[in-house]
Amino acid sequence: MTSFQTLDDLEPGQRLLVRIDVNAPVEDGVVQDDRRFARHAETVQELLADDHAIALLAHQGRPGRDTFVSLDQHAAILSDHLDRPVEFVADTCGEEALSAIDGLERGDVLLLENVRMCEGELPEEAPETKAETELVRTLSTEFDAYVSDAYATAHRSHASIVGFPLVMDAYAGRVMEQEYRANTAIRERAFDGPVTMILGGTKAEDTIPVVEQLADVVDHFCLGGIIGELFLRADGHDLGYDVDGTELFDHQWEAHSETITDALETHDTTVVLPTDLAYKDDGDRAETAVEGIEKQTSYLDIGSETIDRYTDRIADSEAVYVKGAVGVFEDERFANGTVGILSAIADTDCVSVVGGGDTAHSIELYDLDEDDFTRVSIAGGAYVRALTGASLAGIDALECDS
Repeated sequence: MTSFQTLDDLEPGQRLLVRIDVNAPVEDGVVQDDRRFARHAETVQELLADDHAIALLAHQGRPGRDTFVSLDQHAAILSDHLDRPVEFVADTCGEEALSAIDGLERGDVLLLENVRMCEGELPEEAPETKAETELVRTLSTEFDAYVSDAYATAHRSHASIVGFPLVMDAYAGRVMEQEYRANTAIRERAFDGPVTMILGGTKAEDTIPVVEQLADVVDHFCLGGIIGELFLRADGHDLGYDVDGTELFDHQWEAHSETITDALETHDTTVVLPTDLAYKDDGDRAETAVEGIEKQTSYLDIGSETIDRYTDRIADSEAVYVKGAVGVFEDERFANGTVGILSAIADTDCVSVVGGGDTAHSIELYDLDEDDFTRVSIAGGAYVRALTGASLAGIDALECDS
């Protein structure tokens, strides 16, 4: 079992550098508040209660993308969640940043500029290389300890994720700790009853390893979304290819058809496929059986029969994990599958972890209660890697002798 220091091991009253992940959707240049802000605000509140002085590191987008913007708006959103001022500094490790850090007092919260604007942050390189970047060398001497709370970015070997733990006393924040524990529990199979996993979304390369790595601990993989169609194609149905100008299926089939077919054949008793699908007909939702289908339009959700089959399995499960949506839930006409599955999970007493892509967003969009789930993960790539037992660079960097 991976061992790392947590906030329980941190002495109070220190000057802390805290890496969070409030990377958020951006619409027309405006950052949208999402659950990541609230989650990290809980970590910051706990640190403030222990009389720490806090400087926050975070990123937004990637260079060259519309989402690559300053963090000034993020500071305002965090301030609302914390109900106290969060000072923003339009600098990360230069003179302006160092001056602001020098003035930090206990109870203060400071947000430094987008860390991905720093040279040396982004390339995926060894921790030893990242520890030598200007960012790490400059900021590490200004703080007593480093807190890593950016679980959603824990699969990236970036300077702000893996460099600081090599040169500073380092701790896992609550988001990092809780997400990792929840997302790795499935591999320990600490459940007496059936375990069901709902697999949807758009990326075959994310789904196939989940089936291959967890087949010995998951009783049923219930598929939907783009992934469901690709597996139906492997099962011999006239599905899983592009129509209506889409570019979702054919390139994935070309790249992964052999491994999808092998996974289906190897795990045919555990992989559960849709038996009906929903599509748009004159602006309304319509459904059709999979058997004998000839694909002439896009299918946007699993059908009612499939929803009933999947929710029956959920009702009989001791644990349910969700990775990805099974339909285009942003459109109410095609949210039946995703919302029906999540509602069924919420109505049971099972251990439940929901994550992957925008799936967690559907809980908020359709007024479901997050408290009805054991864990709603705010991570994407890190969630998948933790599920399958793959290494997470950010966790490895924190690991210590037990």
